[in-house]
Amino acid sequence: MSGTRAEDVADEPGPPADEATETDAPDGAAADSGTKPGDREELGTPGPPLDRRAPFYLGFFGGLGALTAWWLGTTLLSISSTLLLVVVSLFLAAGLHPAVEALARRGMRRSLAVLTVIVAFLVAVGLFTVAIVPVITDQVAAITESAPGWFDQLQRNERVQQLNEEYQVLDKARDYLSGGDFVGTLFGGALGIGLAVLGALFNAFIIVVLTLYFLASMNSTKAALYQLAPASRRDRVAKLGDRVLAGVGGYVSGAFVVALAAGLSSLVFLFIVGLGEYAVALAFVVALLDVIPMIGATIGAVIVTAIGFATDPTIGLACLIFYVVYQQVENYVIYPRVMSRSVDLPGAVIVIAALVGAALLGVVGALLAIPTAAAILMLVREVVVRRQDTA
Repeated sequence: MSGTRAEDVADEPGPPADEATETDAPDGAAADSGTKPGDREELGTPGPPLDRRAPFYLGFFGGLGALTAWWLGTTLLSISSTLLLVVVSLFLAAGLHPAVEALARRGMRRSLAVLTVIVAFLVAVGLFTVAIVPVITDQVAAITESAPGWFDQLQRNERVQQLNEEYQVLDKARDYLSGGDFVGTLFGGALGIGLAVLGALFNAFIIVVLTLYFLASMNSTKAALYQLAPASRRDRVAKLGDRVLAGVGGYVSGAFVVALAAGLSSLVFLFIVGLGEYAVALAFVVALLDVIPMIGATIGAVIVTAIGFATDPTIGLACLIFYVVYQQVENYVIYPRVMSRSVDLPGAVIVIAALVGAALLGVVGALLAIPTAAAILMLVREVVVRRQDTA
């Protein structure tokens, strides 16, 4: 019996270890041994959350958001010139992308098609730099030297003499040109000319490099951007993005074709009419200005016509007639046929977009405004209008 009783006593469960500790431990030691320093009981009960409608809360985080927005705005303004180069490069790459797609559709591998377009682009830029730039430079110098004589011829006109007697515009302009330093004054002296030339060359180099990079990585860049959309909408986003890219590329290549037509027609006409000494430079100016929507072609025509009248009134009259006729042909025949497949915009939208773009970013803004407006209008038609139709 005694043995059995001892075994039963030994097998009976004793008090839990924590209870034994609490019972046996002296006062003040129970909290140290039974509660860890990070337990909630020791740190207290959490209070209620902050009232998000409290004036201090709203003022603090509202001010913090305003400061963040101001900092982001100033940062974007500080890098606006770099962002502009990136945007121009993207548009140029989009303009060259249709050529890559055309070569790929004819059976050429995409990598080889990209390489072919890149080489052709670099060769065109190199040939233009080597062959055309010296001719343009010489002809611009010839125009500068002839400018004082043209002013003398203009002064013989009675109406021009009356205006000159009132405002002395021609006298000041002739003295300014005859001084020989008007270009240096325009750019701030020799140092200013050097810095302007270096800046232009550097920007051109950056644009060429970025254009080639964007053109080579166009598919991977598009795929990376499309992956940001939800999987359920990724296919539609990809199709809309491809259409926008095709529209932008069609506009850029179409604007190049229209400008090239204007330049070549002006070159042929100037040689025929008797301005062959300045034909290349003036044709390049006409082609370059023709890219600017609405007013570019008119500015180029005014420049060439003014030089024609200064050289010979008969030549000036021929220039006036030619450009009036050519602009009608360009506006109603060449431009609609070239742009009909890429830009579907009402005339009022084109005018408004060009004005807004010119007000925001100058000439570059006017160039980018029309394809941007076309892309926005296409998205509105495909997304907003279609959603309203099915609602």
